[in-house]
Amino acid sequence: MPQKPDAVERLKSRLKRTLSPRQRASLRSWLAGPLAFLYRNNLRRLAQIHGSDKWSEHWYCKHYEQHFAALRRKRITLLEIGVGGNEDSHGGGASLRMWRKYFSQGRIYGVDLYDKSVHNERRIHTFQGDQTDVLFLRGIVDQIGRPDIIIDDGSHVNAHVIKSFQVLFPLLAEQGIYVVEDMQTSYWPDYGGNSNDLNSRDTSMSFLKALTDGMNHIEYARPDYMPSYFDQHIVAMHFYHNLVFIYKGHNDEQQHREVPHQARA
Repeated sequence: MPQKPDAVERLKSRLKRTLSPRQRASLRSWLAGPLAFLYRNNLRRLAQIHGSDKWSEHWYCKHYEQHFAALRRKRITLLEIGVGGNEDSHGGGASLRMWRKYFSQGRIYGVDLYDKSVHNERRIHTFQGDQTDVLFLRGIVDQIGRPDIIIDDGSHVNAHVIKSFQVLFPLLAEQGIYVVEDMQTSYWPDYGGNSNDLNSRDTSMSFLKALTDGMNHIEYARPDYMPSYFDQHIVAMHFYHNLVFIYKGHNDEQQHREVPHQARA
């Protein structure tokens, strides 16, 4: 004999029948509220409470806590590419709610190829569009202002990652931070990756690795070299397992030609 559903399952079934998808999403957010408030300073717990894979399938939160801690109480603007849930318009939204709780004064925006407007709530707004569409991306920044943080957790296709970075990094606020997640696809052919030629400029990892030299462009023994925007505005890069942080600023340190003392004959 099949077992009768317990009271919790019956309640879930009833709520699913009586509430709209938007109402169900709001209810989930409301139920997570008390726990999220208790752990509002702990990004790892917030990821677990809201169901974000940034601290389950991946272990990114420990790095995010290190790099974002100083911004937590500031009025930042965060733009994340990729809301989650793929084509399910009601899926995803976990990390947007996680960021909203962690950045208590922040405005949180999401970009997705599919309509994710069901997740629009207080201090959360989503945009539907392609992460390689230049006019679309610039239009978002025109509306929300220059983001302090941009996170690419979108398609993970190498060409898309590179294109989004080329468009959005110049639109990032001064002293802003640009983050690219899931860099493992740099090695996966299905995403345009290449593990045979690790110096191929067609992969997102090789593209970003090449930018590290630009931080030292002032030292090049090439008087005719014309520094790029990235050379002039990337001041730090931090590489972790499948995760990269790129810091924006003014890369204007002076040339240093003197040989270090310990290297002198």
